[in-house]
Order: sequence, then C-alpha cells, then structure tokens
Amino acid sequence: MQSKRERIRIGKEKLQRIIEMCKSVEERSLDPFLIDVSEVISVIKEYFPDWEVPEDLCLDAETVYRLASVIKLQSEWVKHRSTSLYTDPFLLEEKLTRISKEEMVEVFFKAWHPIVELEQISLHSIAEAMKYWENLLPLKERWKEFPTAEFEAGTATRDELIKQRILRDKAFSEELENFWQEMRTKVKEKGDDGKIRYWDFIGAETYEETVHKAFMTSFLITYGYATLEVYPLEEEIFIKPYDKPTTKIGKKQLVSIPIAVTTDNWMKWKRGELK
Repeated sequence: MQSKRERIRIGKEKLQRIIEMCKSVEERSLDPFLIDVSEVISVIKEYFPDWEVPEDLCLDAETVYRLASVIKLQSEWVKHRSTSLYTDPFLLEEKLTRISKEEMVEVFFKAWHPIVELEQISLHSIAEAMKYWENLLPLKERWKEFPTAEFEAGTATRDELIKQRILRDKAFSEELENFWQEMRTKVKEKGDDGKIRYWDFIGAETYEETVHKAFMTSFLITYGYATLEVYPLEEEIFIKPYDKPTTKIGKKQLVSIPIAVTTDNWMKWKRGELK
C-alpha cells in the first residue's frame, strides 16, 4: 500500500510537470489546446487534500495559476480564429485533395474577379469595318463637298505692284540702268576681255561710296545685268556686264557669293594690295 509520504512526492512531481508544460505553452507559443484542462483539474483536486505545509500549497496555487494562463490563451486563440475566418491549413489541404477538378474550377470561377481585360478585333468588328468601307464614297466624290475657292482674274496697276514690292519704283530702276551703263563704259576703258576686277569697279575715294557701288552691283548681278567670274586659286574676282539684261531664273541655279566689303579690304585696295 502506498504511504502518505510517497503519495505526496508523486503528487508534487505531477504538479511540477503540469507547471513546466504550461510554461512551455506560454513561452514557445505552442497550441494551448495541447493541455487537457479537465485532466489537469482532476489531478489538482486529487492531491489537494494531501497538502499540509505552505510549500505544497504554494505549488498547488502556482499550478492553478499556470492552468488559468493556459485557459486564457485558449480563449484568445478561439476568439482570433473566429474573428479572422481562419481555416486550419490541414483541414484546407484535406478538402483540396478530396474535391474533383470540376468542383475546383467552379470554386475558382466564383472567386475570380479579373481586373485586366484583353481587347482584340472580333468577327463582328471586321464585318462592321467592311460595311463602312463598302458604303464610303470615292475620294474624288467626297472632295466635292469642299469646293475650292474661285478667284477672278483682274489687272493691277504699276503703282499697286510697286506698293506690293513686286516691281521696283522708277527711280531705282533708272539708277540701276545708269549704273549698268557706267559699268559697261568702265569695262571698255579699263577692263580686259569684256570684264574688270571687282574691286577696280566698286572701289571709290570714300568707303561709303564703295559700299553703295557694291550694293548696286549686287542688284545688277541678281537681275541679270552682269555676272561674276570667280577664280578661287588665284583669289581673283571679275565682274562682266552683259550687252543686254538676261534672266537666269529657270535656266540655271543661282548661287550666292558673299564678298566682304570691309574697311580693311577697302584700305588694302587703296594701297594697291587687293586685286
């Protein structure tokens, strides 16, 4: 028969194991339902009458306290799982393995809410496009809807053309004609082979007059009264007047030849250093 001392020793060991198991649940976040509360309570009730000294009663009280903590954890666990619609992973896996493919597809369709849509042409769209082009009028008939503006031909006076800068005024034309005759005369007197050096023609006693002659010469060349002969290797430029004005527009591509008429060049010409 078991003695009272032996029973106390066994009871204290059981309470110690219960306390350690409860601590493990609290500290390691284990499933609190691993503790069988009813069994623990029955153990506590079984050995409670045997406790005589304060140390044994403190051990009993600590066991009750640890068990209460586990019950609290069980309550919180149930509350969390119930509010978050938690499904046990093992239970979910078990359900997935048991349902058929058709049932799984049906479940996916019910839960499917696509947010991306692929648009592509359909047979209906092609038919609508063909119908549109078949009913579309030819381009030349559609253009009739936008008639072009008609302009009446008329005459313009010389003053109107001068005002629109299509024709030059009489004074400038006469000045240009006189300048052309001056060029032809000078070529005959000082030129060679029907031409004269550019600076020998535009050069004057003053720089202002030289610039003015260069300005008029550019118009003579532009309007076909004269032409330039440029020799890049010899760095020589000749001007050659025509016997009568000619037009080069539409016959030969016009080329602009920039000639610097600076004071330095004018001074060089005055000293006989510029050809």
